[in-house]
This record gives sequence, C-alpha cells and structure tokens, in this order.
Amino acid sequence: MMDYDQAKAYLLSKPEASSDYPFGIDVLVPKIKGKMFATLGYRKDIAQMNLKCDPDEASALRDIFTSIIEAYHMNKRHWITVSLDGDVPQGELERLIDQSYGLVVKKLKKSEREALELSYGKGEIYKN
Repeated sequence: MMDYDQAKAYLLSKPEASSDYPFGIDVLVPKIKGKMFATLGYRKDIAQMNLKCDPDEASALRDIFTSIIEAYHMNKRHWITVSLDGDVPQGELERLIDQSYGLVVKKLKKSEREALELSYGKGEIYKN
C-alpha cells in the first residue's frame, strides 16, 4: 500500500521533477519543465492523486478499481483521481505515475523532450 509520503517521494523521484503549490499548501503539484503531471493532497482524510491517463485505459481502470474515479477538478477525459486507500496495488500506482509523467513529457517542446530523453534514456522517461 502506498501512503502520502511514499507517493510524494515516488512522484518527485521522476527525472527533473519539481514540486509546486499553486493551489495552496495543501496540494502538492509535481511538475516537469513547468508542466503538471500530478497533484497530491488529502480529501476527507484520504490521500489522493490526480494523474494524467489514456482515456480508454482510464475507463477500464475505473471499472476495475473503486478507488479510481474521474478526476476531481481536472479534464475528466484525460485525468483520473486515485485514492490511496489500499485498493490499488503499489506497483499499479507506480505504473500510473510513470505513465502520467511520460504522457506529459511527450507534450513538452521538442527540445525539452529530447534533452530529457538524451540525459535519462527513453526507458527511464517512458516507463510503463
């Protein structure tokens, strides 16, 4: 089971990830090159993350896990909210974080994306 602190550590372990708090001190927003790839906070005393996700996969994940719902305060087609309540296995949470990070990197300026790929390798950037 992944808790808030483990999620924060994993999110910020992504290559060149930085932390920001544009929505206030209660919501961590991990970014890559200034682009948000997740949010992490608490809702009703349960840690939750918003993650970017392929729309078809997001629908399937919502069918499998009760702790994955349409994104709270985000584009519901491209983002999911995941409650860290133990329903989703840690390995799957890490895969979803990796995927969110990779999807955002793919949308960066070509020069920024290529610099990350050269520095860290495509395998590290686009883990799935």
